[in-house]
Amino acid sequence: MISETPSVAGRMPAGAAWTDRVVEWRDRVATAETAVQLIRSGDRVWVQQGCGTPATLLDALVARAADLHDVEICHMMTLGPLDYARPELAGHLRHNGLFLGENVRAAVAEGRADYTPVSLGEIERLFADELRIDVALVQTSPPDEHGFLSLGVGPDCTLTAACQASRVIVEMNEQMPRALGDTFLHASRVTAIVPVSRPLRELVPEPSDTVQIRVAEHVAELIPDGATLQIGIGGIPNAVLARLGDRHDLGIHSELCPDGVVSLIEAGVINGVRKTLHPGKVVSGFVLGSRLIFDYIDDNPMFEFHRTSYVNDPFIIAQNDGMIAINSAIQVDLSGQVCADSIGAQPYSGVGGQLDFVRGASRARGGRAIIALPSTARGGSVSRIVPTLAPGAGVVTTRADVQDVVTEYGVAHLRGRNLRQRAEALISVAHPSFRAELVEYAVRAHRLEAHSAPV
Repeated sequence: MISETPSVAGRMPAGAAWTDRVVEWRDRVATAETAVQLIRSGDRVWVQQGCGTPATLLDALVARAADLHDVEICHMMTLGPLDYARPELAGHLRHNGLFLGENVRAAVAEGRADYTPVSLGEIERLFADELRIDVALVQTSPPDEHGFLSLGVGPDCTLTAACQASRVIVEMNEQMPRALGDTFLHASRVTAIVPVSRPLRELVPEPSDTVQIRVAEHVAELIPDGATLQIGIGGIPNAVLARLGDRHDLGIHSELCPDGVVSLIEAGVINGVRKTLHPGKVVSGFVLGSRLIFDYIDDNPMFEFHRTSYVNDPFIIAQNDGMIAINSAIQVDLSGQVCADSIGAQPYSGVGGQLDFVRGASRARGGRAIIALPSTARGGSVSRIVPTLAPGAGVVTTRADVQDVVTEYGVAHLRGRNLRQRAEALISVAHPSFRAELVEYAVRAHRLEAHSAPV
């Protein structure tokens, strides 16, 4: 659920107290309408994603769209409306999504926008060649006394884009928290500064349903004391975090950090003391949540944000002993192939960081990679455990990489198992209403013998 309730980070200076700090760069201060004049026809524009979406700049860009032609707008999932993907702006502004949110799926399905499949950990490498950035639109905190602006809730891939772009337009928001770590951009590198004071866009966690809770209970059983977690946002991740209150010394190394970590930190469950990489620190690329976590990360040294190219590097991830990666899926077939970015051939979300963390966790000492999903979709009418993936479906985690698949019916351990064993395990965690047809396929495909098929 998206909202824009006020978020005022407790340590943020207000009013003239921070505007005085831009005196040295006063000639770069502009209105949003003036700043977006820096964007030219044919430019490729990077936009900060998630809760860091620079809404003021995007509104101004849309307002002058008629003056532009063939401007490509690239980003991961943003929050709020994407007016530049409207049909009437075709030929002026065109979206190229590296991870799709609900606000752009229809435009992609109708051919008015594009989708580029890529793992999150690889995006920044594209900036040097295939995806050179002309203009970066970013949202930051006010500068500190040294002129450094924090990208706050989302350095992710955006800090690298800003460092490599020829023009950088900053929406400088006094309500943006000053997050610590590799989050800082110096004002001297900025082409235009647009001062604002507005609430950050939020992704408010929705309550978990009964099926998601049952899935989470099985996942939680796989998480020991001292584990380091990668966890996302949504009903299952929220429910998993809610079931870890009796654990000790957990850590976080995750591409995104949701609201649910706050209560576990305050309870002492997450303290990072057993982490083998960045001990005592919550390591993340961005936060995706509500004002609860915005305010909590403000100037908080327990949080150490890094670029996605670092956080999602499998070789970095693998340095966390006891690394537990928890990811989701749309479908899993009986060989263990995981589709997570499309519904059939139609793009739905993105490759994201799933494979980055699956491979990193699988190589960590004591690590584990978990794919967690409800056994059905569409009100129970469709099985997510399928004989074969739907035609055109994208494989995000290959059957050679998959480890554990968890539904509300239990855990299917697939690593090192042959196709017959995988079919047996996956059928056992499928919804009972669909097990007979799964068995029928497996027998027909010579994956199972009729007399040995699971019930």
